[in-house]
Amino acid sequence: MKKFAGLFTEIERTTKTNAKIDALVAYFNQASPEDALWSIALIMGKRIKRPVPTAFLKQWATELAALPYWLFEESYHIVGDLAETIALILPPAAGYYDNSLTETIFFLQSLTSYNEQEKKEAILQHWMSMNETERFVFNKLITGNFRMGVSRQLIIKALARYTEEEERKIAHKLMGDWDPGNTTLASLLSDEEGSQKDYLPYPFFLAYPLDLEPEQLGAAEEWQIEPKFDGIRGQIIVRNRSVFVWSRGEELITDKFPEFKELYHTIPDGTVLDGEIIPWKEGALLPFAQLQTRIGRKNLTVRILQQVPIVMFCYDIMEWGGADIRQEPLHYRRALLEELIAIHPAEAPLKLSPVFDCTEWSEVKEIREQSRAANYEGLMLKRKSSIYETGRRRGDWWKWKVEPFTIDCILIYAQQGHGRRANLFTDYTFAVWDKGTLVPFAKAYSGLTDKEIDELDRWIRRNTIEKFGPVRSVHPVQVFELAFEGINASSRHKSGVAVRFPRILRWRKDKKAEEANNKEDLIRLTLMQDHE
Repeated sequence: MKKFAGLFTEIERTTKTNAKIDALVAYFNQASPEDALWSIALIMGKRIKRPVPTAFLKQWATELAALPYWLFEESYHIVGDLAETIALILPPAAGYYDNSLTETIFFLQSLTSYNEQEKKEAILQHWMSMNETERFVFNKLITGNFRMGVSRQLIIKALARYTEEEERKIAHKLMGDWDPGNTTLASLLSDEEGSQKDYLPYPFFLAYPLDLEPEQLGAAEEWQIEPKFDGIRGQIIVRNRSVFVWSRGEELITDKFPEFKELYHTIPDGTVLDGEIIPWKEGALLPFAQLQTRIGRKNLTVRILQQVPIVMFCYDIMEWGGADIRQEPLHYRRALLEELIAIHPAEAPLKLSPVFDCTEWSEVKEIREQSRAANYEGLMLKRKSSIYETGRRRGDWWKWKVEPFTIDCILIYAQQGHGRRANLFTDYTFAVWDKGTLVPFAKAYSGLTDKEIDELDRWIRRNTIEKFGPVRSVHPVQVFELAFEGINASSRHKSGVAVRFPRILRWRKDKKAEEANNKEDLIRLTLMQDHE
């Protein structure tokens, strides 16, 4: 734990990419293979099952620190992070021993078999044998909220340097739902082991939002123009007469989509397709909300399968005949994909993503303007000569979304953030008017500058009406313009609507509260979306 906590400190004290990679490589060189494996898993977001309720941790820490519980709660609200609050209030360590990261993980996993008193004694013993940083990391592991300021791409770069192997190969080996409890670092990174994993997906190539004029990309005919669907990005893998379906979040979702289970009859072994899984009925797109309803069900009944059938719109092929063809140009991969999809009947759950034949950017712009009417989110721009990269790469794949919906609304609640923003009110709840009453309809926490966040934080503290734990109600006078990608009727929300991906566009200091939009305006946007 001492070495892992040291790595955490090194990562958190710098914002420089190379410094973080250096720290990771240094850790891999000195850590045991077991600890290195667990560190990779934890940094990539894998979690252990929470062994102790947070209520117990609060109670035990308060008793050990000899603090009244109300003071702990007030401190927690100020700090904004439970693991850090506990680490800060505990008395100095009474002794010291250095369990390895792996031993600590196994200890936490074993706690599930302890009774409450045994858990308390074991946790207190560990707390009192650690320094403050180790306690913080330990508490993060207990609560299942461990995060380190390292992206997946940085882990890949560090392991590529550590193993002296290509980044794209490392990225592929890290894919899938591998378990550090039943594998080894050597097997995870070995070529032989990877070749035996028929279910293993490839890393996804992710597009950048277009932040320049399309004319700056060169000639329009050098680009493949496709619709941007609103669905679940996925891979369909056919190997050894078995079908595996993976989401972009590296979740194996084969059972969620039984429509694909028979594809091994028509797709040759050694094929991997990339595409978007979308709800599709009678030749038309269904709202994404219906797909969310379907995937949220534990049991897929015949009725739900009939109500919300799905297809995959395929737009790339990554493996053909068992060979990795990601290094081939897009126009080559597209030709293979067209041949493959062409052999499937119209009722098959595979569709070919359309390509718009454009020679001028003016044509592309016109198609984009019609995207919402066609139920697209916008367009994808892909260089025809591009290879299939790993992760988010700037230059060859772009997403050009339609302009979002916007609404002027009023701030009514604010909550403190987490981590570096724990002392600032950065999570906001917004409302619109409904017959003279404000009804909440969205929460947002992004879009303001640091200067605006500081200014708004000071205003919130001066204009608080009531406190509800970490949440404060404020005088309803501040108007903000919110943007969002979609809007749907919802019986779960007091306003009657739910919006997708809300974010703050600007602070409307030029508007009075009575000038903000009302519920009817939201309903009108819903109807507008449905009829476009």
